[in-house]
Amino acid sequence: MEEKRDILSLTRAELETALQEMGQPKFRAAQIFRWLHVRRVEHFAEMMDIPATLRERLDVEFCIKGLFVSQRLASSLDDTVKYLYTLPDGQHVECVLMHYKTGWRLCISTQVGCKMGCRFCASTIAGYVRDLTPSEMLLEIYETERREGVTISGLVLMGIGEPLDNFDNVMRFLALLSDPDGRGMSLRHVTLSTCGIVPRIRELAKLRLGLTLAVSLHSPEDAHRSTIMPVNRRYPLAELMDACKAYFKATGRRVTFEYAVMEGENDSMADARALAALLRGTGSHVNLIPVNKVRERSYHATRQAAMRFQQMLEKLGVNATVRRTLGSDIEAACGQLRHESEKHKGGEGY
Repeated sequence: MEEKRDILSLTRAELETALQEMGQPKFRAAQIFRWLHVRRVEHFAEMMDIPATLRERLDVEFCIKGLFVSQRLASSLDDTVKYLYTLPDGQHVECVLMHYKTGWRLCISTQVGCKMGCRFCASTIAGYVRDLTPSEMLLEIYETERREGVTISGLVLMGIGEPLDNFDNVMRFLALLSDPDGRGMSLRHVTLSTCGIVPRIRELAKLRLGLTLAVSLHSPEDAHRSTIMPVNRRYPLAELMDACKAYFKATGRRVTFEYAVMEGENDSMADARALAALLRGTGSHVNLIPVNKVRERSYHATRQAAMRFQQMLEKLGVNATVRRTLGSDIEAACGQLRHESEKHKGGEGY
């Protein structure tokens, strides 16, 4: 039996083409697109201004994907909420809803698992399975907004997975997210985090989407960075920094550098000096993140350690802030909840 097409992953232009091939007028595509991305119906039968015969045909040829809640964890310390969603094929992804003074921000996943192998990250432990489709990424937003009764004003692609390793699906997702007849979110409110896939950074720069690029640095020296981030062996720091400068030149948007502070690993004065030298002249901002403790990993850091490193950097003229810690009582770091779920499913116990 031929698999139904994922209608939520179709752009408005693609939906118009599909409807025209079915002999339908162009305006039907706009109606259906609004039902999907504004009213967010779960069944074609709910599209009440669409002829019944067309609704029946849509149901035969297309599917409207959905996510199912496997776990919902709400922090008792702040307004952070973490979801473990089950995908239609039984795989799991996470997203984290956080509240800031500027509004609600959602951190979403872009892959089931991750290939990058960063040694301090829980996302890689359970292994890479597959890329998320555009519709599955959208549904992380749609389902969280529906269940929490909030409007998300900022989006971070910093959950499970490497967004630039799922480049085509992520670009299609961003086009759907920003479509004025759909969710209509300005991409200036979107931050895309990458471990440093240089060719894709250069390709992203050419698109001039207006989003914020955040590069996970975590070490200012090639030898050390290669031990904790295997991607550095392919794209060393000189190439990465050159791509970041090209991104700023093409887009006018400065790159943010993420730096996971790991006590005794990358937080010495020597590390601070090397980082200051690497970033000199870029005017870049460094976001310091006290790395969360993962039981299979030895890395960790307190907020106090991150603040000490921040003071070192500021004395060297580097603009740095320590990321606010949210949801620490619900294991809100990327990949932890999925990893525990996969262990339980596989009978490994806790």
